[in-house]
Amino acid sequence: MMYMWFIFIAIIILVVWLFSKSGNLLSSGNNDDALEILKQRFARGEISKEEYEERKAILEREL
Repeated sequence: MMYMWFIFIAIIILVVWLFSKSGNLLSSGNNDDALEILKQRFARGEISKEEYEERKAILEREL
C-alpha cells in the first residue's frame, strides 16, 4: 500500500513538472520569454533602441 502512495505522488509531481516546463500550467516564464523575443527583435533591427527600452521597462514592471 505504501508503494501505491509513492507512485501516485510521483505521477502528480511528474505531471506538474511537465506542464511547468511547457509553460501551460505555470506562467512564471512568460515575461522571460517576452523579454527574450524583445531582445531578438532589437538585435535584428526590427525595433529602435527607444522602443526596446520602453517595452523592456514595461516587461520588467510586470515581473
